[in-house]
Amino acid sequence: MDSYFVVTAPGLESFTNQELHTLKLPATPELGGITFKGDLAALYRANLHLRTASRILARLGNFFHATTFKELQKYAARLPWERFLSPGQPITLRVTCHKSRLYHSGAVAHSVAAALSERLGKPSPIIKTGEEMADPLPQLVVVRLMEDKCTVSVDSSGELLHKRGYRQATAKAPLRETLAAAVLIASGWEHSAPLLDPFCGSGTIPIEAALMALKIPPGRNRHFAFMDWPGFEPTVYQAQRSAADEMQSPAGTISAGMIMASDRDAGAVKMSRENAARAGVEEFIEFKCQAVSYIQPPKKIGWVVTNPPYGSRVSAGKDLRNLYAQFGNVLRRNCPGWDVSVLCNDPVLLGQMRLEMDTSLGFVNGGIAVRLARGRV
Repeated sequence: MDSYFVVTAPGLESFTNQELHTLKLPATPELGGITFKGDLAALYRANLHLRTASRILARLGNFFHATTFKELQKYAARLPWERFLSPGQPITLRVTCHKSRLYHSGAVAHSVAAALSERLGKPSPIIKTGEEMADPLPQLVVVRLMEDKCTVSVDSSGELLHKRGYRQATAKAPLRETLAAAVLIASGWEHSAPLLDPFCGSGTIPIEAALMALKIPPGRNRHFAFMDWPGFEPTVYQAQRSAADEMQSPAGTISAGMIMASDRDAGAVKMSRENAARAGVEEFIEFKCQAVSYIQPPKKIGWVVTNPPYGSRVSAGKDLRNLYAQFGNVLRRNCPGWDVSVLCNDPVLLGQMRLEMDTSLGFVNGGIAVRLARGRV
């Protein structure tokens, strides 16, 4: 059984933990993410299905103590690098050192690279983060020294998992797919109930909602770093994909017009439609170009889940209090009994809605601390 570490954005740990347990992968929360154990099938399944995770690291073994660079290289050379890298494969090294005698990250990286070369018999070119290069992409290697204990991991995901592949067009201040998925889970939305996003922007919330309702894995159509490992097992991965396909819900599980997305910006609505088409869910979402005051939800009670503009990101220098006050009035008039979840960073703006809301859940959106306000109209 190998050990894996799931990296999450701040505030998303509990949702990723919940997802892992749903996948029958018992997990343990740690600082910055979640640990779980399993075989390669478990790793492939987690990458395919996790909606709220950033990336999944495979640990190359248990941590070891190192107080000198000689010790570091000796023990790192004993790790099973050949399972994850081919001789001479380019790598990117990400090193962090805390409360350790070896505190110079550059020197630590040099020792680990030397160990890798010693084990594989050929040096690996080191590519700096952010540098462009042709295929193959460099394998990310993560080295963490904490109180002289060293943990070495390799990234199994490749591009961050929020990059589903469908969002090529973005409106202002786009919401990451992982955060949108977490917001939907936190809202308590029941997948057979109506869902309304009246500030849809690039369409991330309604698209993620459709993918969730149809049980389409977020990683279904993307390439993962583990596919380039020498130890990659294509038949095992294909079995996981086939099992995921069999679990998908029939198209009829989402009634026409049950997922509604609107925005007053015609360009944003156009982007949303294009993104939904790339995700394969355009037919399941009703898009409209309209201001929030014109929303007309169905009679069946449902959920409003949205990420409206808030001053520090979209409308700096503008007073948005009237917009939030109007939003609250529209909800009381048109959505009595509906559950509401609103992502916002400003309690003053949320107060303008005049709804009793729980703001205990906090996230980070684009580097800004935000709260998910949840309540019922």
